[in-house]
Amino acid sequence: MSGLGKALRFSAEFIAGIFAGTGIGWALDQVAGTSPWGMIVGLVLGFAAGMLNIMRAAGELNRRPRSGTSPGEEAERPGSDDRTR
Repeated sequence: MSGLGKALRFSAEFIAGIFAGTGIGWALDQVAGTSPWGMIVGLVLGFAAGMLNIMRAAGELNRRPRSGTSPGEEAERPGSDDRTR
C-alpha cells in the first residue's frame, strides 16, 4: 500500500469514529433532551474511538509481510548468515 493510501485509510478511520460518536450523541440528545451534553460526550468518545481505530489499522499494516515472507524468515535462510561472508 502506498503512503497516500495509508494516509487516506487512517484519516477515514479517524473521521468515521468522530462522526459516529457525534451522531449517536446528537440522537441521544434528541431523545433524552440533554442538549448539548450528549453530543459533547459523543464527540469525545468518537475521538477516542477514532484514535483506537488508527492504532488498530497501523498495527495491522505492521503485521503484514512486505515481501511475501514472514518477519524474521530472511535471517533463517541459508547463506544469509554474516559468518559465511
